[in-house]
Amino acid sequence: MNKSLFSRHTLAGLPLANRIVMAPMNRNRASDTLLAPTAMSAQYYAQRATAGLIVAEGSPVSPQARGCARTPGIYTPAQVAGWRNVTRAVHRAAGRIYLQLWHVGRVGHCSLRADGSPPVGPSAIGLSADRVPVLAGGSEPVLVPCDAPRALRTDEVREVVADFARAAANSLAAGFDGVEIHAANGYLFDQFRCPYLNDRSDEYGGTTIRRWRFLLETVAAVASVVGSERVGVRISPLGLAHEMQPDPAPLFTYGQLACQLDRMRIGYLHIYDQSESWIHDPDNELLQHLRACYAGSIILCGGFNRQRAEAALRCDTADLIGFGKHFIANPDLVERLRLGAPLAAFDARTVYKGGGRGYIDYPSLAEEVVGEA
Repeated sequence: MNKSLFSRHTLAGLPLANRIVMAPMNRNRASDTLLAPTAMSAQYYAQRATAGLIVAEGSPVSPQARGCARTPGIYTPAQVAGWRNVTRAVHRAAGRIYLQLWHVGRVGHCSLRADGSPPVGPSAIGLSADRVPVLAGGSEPVLVPCDAPRALRTDEVREVVADFARAAANSLAAGFDGVEIHAANGYLFDQFRCPYLNDRSDEYGGTTIRRWRFLLETVAAVASVVGSERVGVRISPLGLAHEMQPDPAPLFTYGQLACQLDRMRIGYLHIYDQSESWIHDPDNELLQHLRACYAGSIILCGGFNRQRAEAALRCDTADLIGFGKHFIANPDLVERLRLGAPLAAFDARTVYKGGGRGYIDYPSLAEEVVGEA
């Protein structure tokens, strides 16, 4: 079958109108007290519902999982209610929407939790330069150094698995079509994968498969709640975000994970290239290896435009293409790509600022034309 950005695709029995995915992006617009999505968030996602699939921003699965100010959670009734307003708005606009489930691990600060508890990780190895946004008594977040983490006990690792399962149940209650587990970008599951950070001697450390065990147990727990076909997993092979180091054997490490996820028959594997480089080479060894190991739907993300996206689909390295930053300033990105119209640039000063400016006020192409008349 000839695949194009605008051809239909079926994901876990859900018909998608096109192969364009709105990738998860933190926008830090949750309410300060409840950490719940607001009416603005419902409007923001509904504006972008022409995407074949929206993967909503990373949402902490517990208070412990938080890593920065004003990120909406998925662990309280108020947060579920806020997300329900979002999914209703997207579904009314004929869109499909998943929620990304998130635990930041060691990337965080004590002030983000009511009890002042430190971040957690596979070990007590902290970050030297990273900073995270917190509310330090003012109305706007300020960047502060990450606090030193403590290592999760073995029983606490299992508690985090249970947190993800509860968050998955909450996601269903909120009306999401499925969930994505965030195992990329130097956050908790990526930290457990990393042999330089994971110095554990229990069943979650040591060999590669033991370092993947935490993620695989979480996938199984989440799949038992929502169904394996409605679970996606996001990874970032070779990524260096949050002071990660390159994996010493990426083909073996990520190939092993892809094979395990294939056996578990999850709905999709979301591969993010932070460097926006190797993912565009159809002959790249890692990309070809992941495609061979995993037979389900693959989302590729990282520096795509229409030309690159169509090339990846033609070469069958991808089934769906994730677009991130372009969706910030282009609520009608699908139509702009279809027409070959110019893409608007986003204002970097307002990406995490809060409020409606730079969030829900970017005009569609039609509105731009009217404004110029």
